[in-house]
Amino acid sequence: MKQCPTLPDAALKCFPASYTDARRQFIEAIQPQENRISIPLDEKLSTEAAWRGPDGAEHVLVLISGTHGVEGSVGAAIQTDTLNRLNNSFPMPGNTAILFIFALNPYGFQHHRRCDGDGIDLNRNFVNFSKPLPQNPGYTELMEAIYLPENERSKRFSEYRCAHGNKAFEIAISGGQYTDPSGPFFGGTAPGHGNRATERIIAHYQLEGRHLAVVDIHSGLGPYGHGEIICDHLPNTAGFRDAMKWYGPATTAPAEGTSSSVQKEGLLDYRWHALMKERGSFVTLEFGTYSIESLFSSVLNDHRAWQSGDAAEIFQSSEHMREHFCPVDPLWRELILVKGRQTVQLALKGLHT
Repeated sequence: MKQCPTLPDAALKCFPASYTDARRQFIEAIQPQENRISIPLDEKLSTEAAWRGPDGAEHVLVLISGTHGVEGSVGAAIQTDTLNRLNNSFPMPGNTAILFIFALNPYGFQHHRRCDGDGIDLNRNFVNFSKPLPQNPGYTELMEAIYLPENERSKRFSEYRCAHGNKAFEIAISGGQYTDPSGPFFGGTAPGHGNRATERIIAHYQLEGRHLAVVDIHSGLGPYGHGEIICDHLPNTAGFRDAMKWYGPATTAPAEGTSSSVQKEGLLDYRWHALMKERGSFVTLEFGTYSIESLFSSVLNDHRAWQSGDAAEIFQSSEHMREHFCPVDPLWRELILVKGRQTVQLALKGLHT
């Protein structure tokens, strides 16, 4: 017999049916007096930010959704759930605020893609564009294979794995590349919408000098239903130590090889690391869905479909992307909300320890 979720139905309804539904829920949960800004991408799509708490709060929890657009459904559900709980007298520590950043990549959220409308993977876009861009020779070697039919592509990938190892393969494909705008994990040649929106939000809310706990919510990587807290601060830094202290020994670190994620170029993390200096910590809250093979297959087929321009292929890819990054299984969704609530509580407590 299939087990039934134990959270109230209203909580599971936080998972939106679309970007439009998510934005509506988010705005409805914001109180009228709150400091909110909207950063439009176009007439229909925007990144939203809202501040809950005293304007001068020293301690700030930042919850980010939709860095990878299609993953926005998961992040938006946690944000809406958190706002609803706050609206129902969830206790907040003194001198503390929560900053909600909704749909950092609204285009990808709307179209069920990880990249934005310029093909940019925002989590590879935070590099210094005034300097030579990072090189990824592994991607260059495999680029042609990405657009082949899946069986041929798998053969080429297997040959590369045998020759170079699985970690080298993951870095080649997902580590970040700056030469192929149609391909996956493209870091761009200039700051994308989400990068510019981040700068505007940091300035608007005067985040410089505050004590920050930043949680960027993602999905699609790792064991099914597991919420992994990933710390990309370098070991022996204040941010690394804070993450380990606040979130516990289950916290993982790509730099130490303990994470389901490999080290990458141009992460959003790095902008926040520079901002907070030694006053806080940035972590990625990554929710596992299906296998790493399914992840690569879904993402690569999506790029192949959009490059082809075939409407039927794009629709089919869209359905696969939605399911991979936000399964409809209510038990999976319940696990996500429970871990989301736990992480919010740990971050708020950590800011005061």
